[in-house]
Amino acid sequence: MISRRITPLAGILVGSSLLLVQPALASPPTLSPSVLFPSAVSPPVSQVEKKPVAEGSGGAVSTVDLDASKAALGVLREGGNAMDAAVAAAATLGVTEPYSAGLAGGGFIVYYDARRKKVHTIDGREAAPKAMGPASLEGIPFDDAVTSGLSAGVPGSVAQWELALRRFGTLSLRQALKPAIDVATRGFKVDQTFYDQTAANAARFKDFTSTAKLYLPGGAPPPVGSTFRNPELADTYRRLGRLGGEWLYGGALGAEVVATVKKPPVTPGSTRNVRPGLMELSDLKAYRALERPPTKVTYKGMDVYGMAPPSSGGSTVGEALNILEALPEVGEHEYLEASRLAFADRGKYVGDIPGVPLKELLSDGFAKERACLIGERAMPHPAAPGDPDGMYGPCQAAPSAEAGETAPEVAKEGPETTHLVVVDRWGNVVAYNITIESTGGNGIVVPGRGFLLNNELTDFTFGPAPGDPNLPAPGKRPRSSMAPTIVLNDDRPLLALGSPGGSTIITTVLQILVNRWDFGMSLPEALAAPRATQRNTAQTQAEQAFIDRYGAELTRQGHSLVLNPEIGAATAVEFLRHGRLQAVAEPTRRGGGSALVVNERG
Repeated sequence: MISRRITPLAGILVGSSLLLVQPALASPPTLSPSVLFPSAVSPPVSQVEKKPVAEGSGGAVSTVDLDASKAALGVLREGGNAMDAAVAAAATLGVTEPYSAGLAGGGFIVYYDARRKKVHTIDGREAAPKAMGPASLEGIPFDDAVTSGLSAGVPGSVAQWELALRRFGTLSLRQALKPAIDVATRGFKVDQTFYDQTAANAARFKDFTSTAKLYLPGGAPPPVGSTFRNPELADTYRRLGRLGGEWLYGGALGAEVVATVKKPPVTPGSTRNVRPGLMELSDLKAYRALERPPTKVTYKGMDVYGMAPPSSGGSTVGEALNILEALPEVGEHEYLEASRLAFADRGKYVGDIPGVPLKELLSDGFAKERACLIGERAMPHPAAPGDPDGMYGPCQAAPSAEAGETAPEVAKEGPETTHLVVVDRWGNVVAYNITIESTGGNGIVVPGRGFLLNNELTDFTFGPAPGDPNLPAPGKRPRSSMAPTIVLNDDRPLLALGSPGGSTIITTVLQILVNRWDFGMSLPEALAAPRATQRNTAQTQAEQAFIDRYGAELTRQGHSLVLNPEIGAATAVEFLRHGRLQAVAEPTRRGGGSALVVNERG
């Protein structure tokens, strides 16, 4: 049996000595060179290089992209706080990672307010238009639904940025967008990841005049090493900063989005069946970003906070952690089985619906009842959902799935979506997942505006599936797997993390936490370690290094492993002793990420 004894909490926990009182700022600061962090201590922002691990003080950032990390670092050095820097980084990712993020997307923010020692969340998830019903996606092949106007949800990012800055930031939206405008104007160097993602989407990009013009100049992806500029997006950001979110939510920009959704700019001669969408300007006018209570579980004395529905990230990660804590020991087998059970419950109970039994799904009693089902061998496929009814008894035999019930096979999911973490010098923390869903969204650039539309509505269950909590409905937000996570110890931040990767986001976050706390890895080791993802499927997808290391023993225990070349692309920040911070990004996945700190020697 592949197993490791649970590492005692005292051997893992580290405290923070950051100043946890943020001075009141009556008005947004003017961004100018700071004298707080002189170049003798750390290099100027323009000279920092891409690296996956950085350690220091005064603030930290981790993203998948150097330009985005530099944007956040510049805001932190010039006196902005974590939320200011997070919005600046997210907008910059809309330039440099446009196939994963953008102003026509959405996301979830988990935020730790150091002054009040409280965790907040902001839901900026895209929403279905009022004309969408439970049968709107039925009978449509998935790939056809993705590349269409029908897949585009009402975007939430801009409303989320404005709410986040208004509630927790110090900058105006106009100020926060400036770094992104600068990058879009001067351009950025095309790397292998950008080229590969463009090439993978080229067949559908060429079918839209606006997309081909922007991302296939001369009919081909821009070559590695070239400079890619997006002046149309720079202009869009300038106007957005000047006019505010109303320009999108009911104004002229919104009208352009709706026109693109309803009549996509299909290239003459294209044979692609591009379905029109259902969005109206009234849907944009009605959209609101929402503050919601976070999910919370306690694991080995630490408080783990995540995102509540419509995300399934907080509930599924939290339930799996509770199941693991109920076991006498934890190894790779137990990690996979806990994830299998949590995903069974996710599919049955979690969606953007009233009455999700969140309290019971995250209760210790339910976790112990589910943990009873984990033995020496993998459970039969599929695992049946449990009954979170509040009445939990002693261990019983594992229930069988209902006759004819099968868990859907899950495709290999790529690096879609992105995640960033920012910590400021006051100890405020932002964990932020942002997305346009599939890599490249729905493939349609709004003409003259420089940004892609999302295909978020394909996250709904297509049906027919009576009783499924994730069927489409008017105004409903599709269930998400995004799992931005913040961990506290004694009400102080200890760790913040998250990842892209579709439904593998949940297992990536869970596996990193297990690596860090149960297997005793350092945070860089926990992110770099090979991954596997079990989502209540017949086969467990795993990276080759995981199969090489654990495959033989797991196979003997009844697991069936199949290759998924790359799972997730995580970012994280850990609070070390004496006020130091360790920012960590992927060393190789998705081309490697970018970790930076404000003061490298502090």
